[in-house]
Amino acid sequence: MTQTGSVYAEALYDLALEEGLCDQALEELEALDQGFATEPDFLRLLASPALSKQERCQILDESFRGRVQPYILNTLKLLTQKGHIRRFHGCVASFRARYYREHGIVPVEAVTAVPLTDDQKQRLTEKLAAITGKQILLRDRVDPSCLGGVRLNFDGKQLDDTVAHRLEAIRAKLTNTVL
Repeated sequence: MTQTGSVYAEALYDLALEEGLCDQALEELEALDQGFATEPDFLRLLASPALSKQERCQILDESFRGRVQPYILNTLKLLTQKGHIRRFHGCVASFRARYYREHGIVPVEAVTAVPLTDDQKQRLTEKLAAITGKQILLRDRVDPSCLGGVRLNFDGKQLDDTVAHRLEAIRAKLTNTVL
């Protein structure tokens, strides 16, 4: 997240909060972010000095007017006019982080060697919710190098209870053991 993205995200979040549109705003921002990731040429066009600021804003109007909240469209225009449209992803990440913080949501990534079953996902989510007292947004990812167990990534922390991690700890102990 960038400083610039955070400033715009905070302002947009405050407006959405006043209007009771935070849920819809997050949904639309994430959809736009995915679209821009899929079509990076669109962001390059909006950042292009070959077009005037007015032309770039007109492109935004033609593309999104009536399809997204006016606050979001205006934020896109501001980012474009100020030359910060490439920081849109950071803006979305900052908006999402504040939304999660305000709504007591903790995104958690569970990394395992094999896919988790629905039952395992549910039990893990319930256990983490009981521990944190917050709503858990669980995303699972498969990494065969784990060998077994689970590694949890959340709030900038990592809890690693994988077989690979345990083997590495044993290797480190054996390496540092003096006979």
